[in-house]
Amino acid sequence: MGPPVRIGRTSRRWLRLLVPGTGLAAVLAAGALAWAETETVPTYWDGLWSSLALVTTVGFVGPVPTSATGKIVSSVLMILGFALLAMTTAAVTSFFVREDEIPDEQVERRFEQAVLTELGQLRQELAHVRADLNPSSDTQAPETGPRGDSL
Repeated sequence: MGPPVRIGRTSRRWLRLLVPGTGLAAVLAAGALAWAETETVPTYWDGLWSSLALVTTVGFVGPVPTSATGKIVSSVLMILGFALLAMTTAAVTSFFVREDEIPDEQVERRFEQAVLTELGQLRQELAHVRADLNPSSDTQAPETGPRGDSL
């Protein structure tokens, strides 16, 4: 029996990529907003303020972008902000859930080990019973189950 299959687990390692990637995107987007939205975002620092507000899911802190480039950049920043918030929340939650699951996994492992030990003992006992039933046969025929199928 192989290791248990884990389905639906999100690794906290994604945060190592997502946090710096979002920070880099916010810094680059500040320049893009300052370039594309010269009327609403006059300086790079205003663009940085706007991009940080969008990434932290606060929303627009000034006028809404009017150019297509500004809208696209703002949309990407909002999506990155939601992803960062969701992944951070999932990572923190998984830490607490993982602590709660450790005792359950230890109980399951002990149970599985006890069952496997018992199965091993039953196989040995079955081999002894079969040997007692057929003491005179030196060559053993294939063992069959109650329906005649091989074991």
